[in-house]
Amino acid sequence: MQKIVVTGQKPLNGIIKISGSKNAALPIMAATLLTGEKCSLRNVPNLHDVASFVELLNSFGADVERSGHTVDICCSDIRSLTAHYDLVKKMRASILVLGPTVARFRKAKVSLPGGCAIGVRPVNLHIDALKKMGATGNIERGYITMDAPEGLHGEEIYFSKITVTGTENILMAASLAKGKTTIRNAAQGPEIVALAKTLIKMGASVYGAGSDKIIVEGVKELSGFDEAIIPDRIEAGTFIAAVSASKGSILLKNADIEALECPISVYKGIGVNIVQTTQGIAVSCDAKLKSAAIYTAPYPGFPTDLQAQMMADLSLADGTSIINENIFENRFMHAAELLRMGADISINGKQAVIEGVNSLMGANVMATDLRASASLVVAGLAAKGTTVIDRAYHIDRGYEAIEEKLQAVGAEIWRER
Repeated sequence: MQKIVVTGQKPLNGIIKISGSKNAALPIMAATLLTGEKCSLRNVPNLHDVASFVELLNSFGADVERSGHTVDICCSDIRSLTAHYDLVKKMRASILVLGPTVARFRKAKVSLPGGCAIGVRPVNLHIDALKKMGATGNIERGYITMDAPEGLHGEEIYFSKITVTGTENILMAASLAKGKTTIRNAAQGPEIVALAKTLIKMGASVYGAGSDKIIVEGVKELSGFDEAIIPDRIEAGTFIAAVSASKGSILLKNADIEALECPISVYKGIGVNIVQTTQGIAVSCDAKLKSAAIYTAPYPGFPTDLQAQMMADLSLADGTSIINENIFENRFMHAAELLRMGADISINGKQAVIEGVNSLMGANVMATDLRASASLVVAGLAAKGTTVIDRAYHIDRGYEAIEEKLQAVGAEIWRER
């Protein structure tokens, strides 16, 4: 099993190029199931989750070719509509094949998805919406089975809870449904907007993406597309956290400052210098951080995917900080590992109270999920001595070449088996 090793207290200086967004690439890859024509995706990150999604599409019979950061997909000869457990267990995003397969092929069988163990993420919102649009189905022996022999029809869909993958699934399904679909309380993030833009390129009629109300006028068929994946806002936010912890000055090339408006506001408030440039976002920090109160929320709120990294930073801030995790009920597992490094953190339900300490100490720690692994890298960059992070495979699900990127700006970080 691989480990990431970090020797801390080395300021970061230089340029880091932000990769394409995993959370934008995966739903757009799923959207290729809506057409039999060739689809080209550029700026696709080389990540384990992307490789797993390619495996899933291949298992359906899709023709997938990868070259560098370009992925060409053609779903003209789909032979199977079953997403098997062995493939789906690797990641939550595999649920995204449900909507497009039911819409185009009128049936689907998808194993209940896996992914990070950060809390219960029910799929009932996806299933209930598809049933309202004319599908029938149930969950049996760990599989979601759905049929729509007459096709899907437009409907008024209201999500009782904001769901990113649910919004994406119904957005794709509605593109081939008969009539108008209105999605209310829809997710609003940049990844939703990116998917909608791709569907429009394919010939769909989509209005309101980026707001809490999306309207889709279904069409009979969709065509292929050529699309570049947007920059990864969570990767950019993680490198902001890294500079905040270790000090220094870096340029995050291609990073989108608008997509990070809330976390950037928070980081400015705790003493980090962040400005937009023609090339991306310039980040610098040379002083002790200030304390803060953070409340995670769906976009445009503070992202739950940056909560762990922020906790590592606030462990070194001056005073008492509070983090309220409002998205997932089991997303404080990294706190126990930060305690091993000398942090002062107490957890009470969905709230973490962090008393800032003068320094963290390198230790042997274990990554429990994707973003937890990133928080331990951030903490290791700030700590005295050497930190060894076990279960490094977690970080490869969402960060492309993270060691190489950090090495290029002065970090002492490497991987061992």
